Amino acid sequence: MSAAKIVTAAELARVRDTLAAQGKKLVFTNGCFDLLHVGHVRYLQAARALGDALVVAVNGDASVRALKGPSRPVNPENDRAEVLAALGCVDYVVLFPEVRVTGLLRAVRPHIYAKGGDYTPDTLDKEERVAIDAAGSEIHILPLVPGRSTTSILAAASCKN
Repeated sequence: MSAAKIVTAAELARVRDTLAAQGKKLVFTNGCFDLLHVGHVRYLQAARALGDALVVAVNGDASVRALKGPSRPVNPENDRAEVLAALGCVDYVVLFPEVRVTGLLRAVRPHIYAKGGDYTPDTLDKEERVAIDAAGSEIHILPLVPGRSTTSILAAASCKN
C-alpha cells in the first residue's frame, strides 16, 4: 500500500486539480526526513489536519548532502520515502533531487504550504516564496517539538560513542 503513495510531480498536479474540483485542499510540506522521530510525526499529523490530503516532498540524497554535509543522509532516499508513505497521516510522497523545492511547488500548486517553526514566512527561500505566492497557497508555520531534531539525535549518539 505505501509504495502506491509514492508518486511523481505530474501525478500530484492531477491530484491537486481533482481535490480542487471537489472543494478540497492539498497540503504540501517538504524536508529531508533522514531519521524519522516524534517531532516529525507530530509535525506531519498537524500538517495533515490543515487540509484534505498531505503530500510530503522528500529531498533526494544529493540534495541532503548539499544541505546537511557529506555524512548525510543516514538513510537513502527510497527508504525515507517508503517510511513516510507508511504513515497514516501521509497521503502522498514525492522525491525531488534539487536543494530547493521551487520547481515542484510550481508544478503542484498546493493549496496550503506547511513548514516547521524554524521558519517564518519571511525566512522562507525567496524563490520558493514566489512559487507559493503565484499558486495562491496559504502558508502555515507549525511549531517544532523542542529538543527533537535529527541533528540533535545524531549529536547525542556521537557523544555516546
